[in-house]
Amino acid sequence: MDIQFLPGVGPKRAELLRKELAVETVGDLLRLYPFRYIDKSSVVRICDARPDMAYLQIRAMVMRVDLYSANGKPSGNGMSLDQESQRGAAKDNAIKFNTIRRMSVWVSDGSGDMEMVFFKGIKWMWERLKPGTEFIFFGKPTAFNGRINIVHPEVDAVSGTTPAAGASADGTMTGVYPSTERLKNGGVTGKVMNRLMEAALNKGLPQTEESLPEYIMKQCGLVPLHFALRNIHFPKDMISLEKAKYRLKFEELFYLQLSLLKQKYVRSRAEQGIHMPKVGEAFNKCYEALPFPLTGAQKRVITEIRNDMKSGRQMNRLLQGDVGSGKTMVAVLTALIAIGNGFQACIMAPTEVLAQQHYKNIQKFLAPTGVKSALLTGSSKTSERREIHAGLEDGSIGIIVGTHALIEDTVVFRNLGLAIIDEQHRFGVEQRSRLWKKASCGAPPHVLVMTATPIPRTLAMTLYGDLDVSVIDELPPGRKPVQTIHATDGKRPALYKFMRDEIAKGRQIFIVYPLINETEKLDYQSLEAGAEEIIKHFPFPDYKTAVVHGKQLNDVKNFNMEAFAAGRADILIATSVIEVGVDVPNASVMVIESAERFGLSQLHQLRGRVGRGSEKSYCVLMTGHKLSKESRHRIELMCATENGFELAEEDMKMRGPGDLEGTQQSGLPISLNIASLAKDGLILNAARDCADAVLKEDPTLTSDRNQLLRKELKKDKYQIKDYSKIS
Repeated sequence: MDIQFLPGVGPKRAELLRKELAVETVGDLLRLYPFRYIDKSSVVRICDARPDMAYLQIRAMVMRVDLYSANGKPSGNGMSLDQESQRGAAKDNAIKFNTIRRMSVWVSDGSGDMEMVFFKGIKWMWERLKPGTEFIFFGKPTAFNGRINIVHPEVDAVSGTTPAAGASADGTMTGVYPSTERLKNGGVTGKVMNRLMEAALNKGLPQTEESLPEYIMKQCGLVPLHFALRNIHFPKDMISLEKAKYRLKFEELFYLQLSLLKQKYVRSRAEQGIHMPKVGEAFNKCYEALPFPLTGAQKRVITEIRNDMKSGRQMNRLLQGDVGSGKTMVAVLTALIAIGNGFQACIMAPTEVLAQQHYKNIQKFLAPTGVKSALLTGSSKTSERREIHAGLEDGSIGIIVGTHALIEDTVVFRNLGLAIIDEQHRFGVEQRSRLWKKASCGAPPHVLVMTATPIPRTLAMTLYGDLDVSVIDELPPGRKPVQTIHATDGKRPALYKFMRDEIAKGRQIFIVYPLINETEKLDYQSLEAGAEEIIKHFPFPDYKTAVVHGKQLNDVKNFNMEAFAAGRADILIATSVIEVGVDVPNASVMVIESAERFGLSQLHQLRGRVGRGSEKSYCVLMTGHKLSKESRHRIELMCATENGFELAEEDMKMRGPGDLEGTQQSGLPISLNIASLAKDGLILNAARDCADAVLKEDPTLTSDRNQLLRKELKKDKYQIKDYSKIS
């Protein structure tokens, strides 16, 4: 039913609800859940009121009402208890309410008195709040001139009992719903929302069908949908509210996991992959020539990948590994398995710098194998391109490393068997799908998606729920931990001395800024001002400084980055464009300016740029003296741990999954109305286990008892793109 036909809505309010809350139907309104609840069952005495209380409900008598004009002076129309008998319609009609800007209402409950303040609806409140009458006042207490008042309280008549205004008769808790200034100005207040919700329950609940099969509700201890919807909006008690929350969160997460896992189940049975039964000579030669042993985690991941590639089914695997955990090594050995079975492999990176970095590293590992590799980026010369295109078509190039240049129509493979995508979230869906179409041997290539952004398990299960996940959770031997230090501006002279000492030892230094230009609103140090300051304290020719930021032309950016990577510059001043990519083993210090402006995951990524050599490395987090509680917590966490997964979990708790730096492109596969990936990990696990059990027994959901699941998954919101085929 269209929301405008709900009693109390109408066309104007319907338009507001549509624009502000995306609520178009009664069903949409029922799925708009309160984000917190107010318990209106208790009445506080005025003498016990404190300004730090979240909300306050008092029962008091109106003692005096004063009206104030625009200049702040009393209008002369005030009325107190002893004057009330003189008040009449003629006097009321003489008041020019359009000149009145504020109404002050003094109330008392015998224990003390308090002021209620109104700036809107003054005429209506003047007529209603007559001295000598008693009301229930509810609102947020604030302190003003040493006294407590409530601005725009909710006002309700006193009845035999004092239940919440807007709460259903059998409950005392009132839901607080998302709102905006436009909604409030349009008359859709909290109280109105509660009335609309009650009307929506009366109208919509009888037509609402159960969305989970009875056997799942019994197995998982879930209350019926009707009970959940009524008690999420108007809880009978705390136990009923918790049961309602659990049911609705479980349902959201269950269908999300069911839709992802169903893709995976169907594909694992139907999608024929390229059979790669052996590792081959090139793999063995590379493995034997490695200058260091693989970690246990690397060996485990390679075994998982190997099992996928020889299974006869297409591999779709996400490889998560913290910065410096050795993902590139795993990528090379995986590519050599493809080579050993007569296929080609491509490694696609989001930036030229990262592509060049991979290519340089890969060439070292490929030296003993005789496998030919090439680099293809947007800046590759025409003559090089011609040669590379020919080598890919005739199969003489075994491994190609590149940027999005790899997906151009002119790039044709002889027999692409493996696609490795690095930092997958930085590629658009359509870009990845074009790479998929380059399969030329009748079956789709195996896909390995790599990310150095630690993704909390709950988020990985949701963003990449249809992929198998491997984690490299061990750092290679010899890598020393990076010492993280928090410093404020007062320590800058000591920082500069420390930097000079490190440069004197032959080391290099990163300095990262959050902004390129100063803005009026933000007084954080900008890169430009910072660069001037650094060059003043580290003058040429004794010190060489390179500057890199997103607004530079690619040629300039690459030249400066290369100068630092090659050791021709001592200091690299940059924005966070260096977060992914630059590998300079000789860089031992990372200074992050205005560190409070970065998220935990981003700070961790930046810290990972140092500590890549054998020398002791440092990360200095520079901040102002005044820090918010949240910023201080982030900085303390960074100094306390180097575990990227711990930090990512904390980051998600603090900022929510939608804000996690670098983990997603366009939000979650479906929108969650009530469940939170940050807080509901246990419910997500239970929902995923349940979905998994359902699909193991009935992968295509064709049995009668799963008819409801099949019907629900056909809804538009569950039509999640198959990420495996476009990774």
